[in-house]
Amino acid sequence: MTGTTTEHPDLQPEDERTALAQRLDQYRAIATAALVDLRWEEASTRLLPATDLTIAGIVRHLAWAEDRWFQGRLLGAEMPAPWDVPGADDPDHAMRLAPGDTIDGIVQLYSSACERSRAAVERCDSLSDVAAVPSFGIGPVNVRWILVHMIEETARHAGHLDLLRDCLRSR
Repeated sequence: MTGTTTEHPDLQPEDERTALAQRLDQYRAIATAALVDLRWEEASTRLLPATDLTIAGIVRHLAWAEDRWFQGRLLGAEMPAPWDVPGADDPDHAMRLAPGDTIDGIVQLYSSACERSRAAVERCDSLSDVAAVPSFGIGPVNVRWILVHMIEETARHAGHLDLLRDCLRSR
């Protein structure tokens, strides 16, 4: 995000692609920051009785969402590890922590997925380029739709992460 901060992306981005990429990177940074200064016990604990959400599980899920939309749908590529096994292409599965998961491991998983996503978008000449794989049983979405969807997905989960971090502070 050259020339921007996670708090304030460019107020006058040069084009739509830049604006979308900066906003998505802003929320990606917020999601990653939710794990900073936590112990694994805190990151992996269910903090609200009505949900199975954990801070680490949400960031793990966001890594899956990045790979699902940019690798699986946009490029039509095979899902990378750890999503390349039967049953792993499921949002609920992606939320569940795996034995051996660590904060550093989940941060790296998410960071790698985001890098793959950026590279996938760079391969597209236009935001109107359509995805290789149809979605919702209707037809393919375009790059613009995927970027907007990932901003929405990441921002929604950033709110969940804020709530869960607040729960930790009140313990």
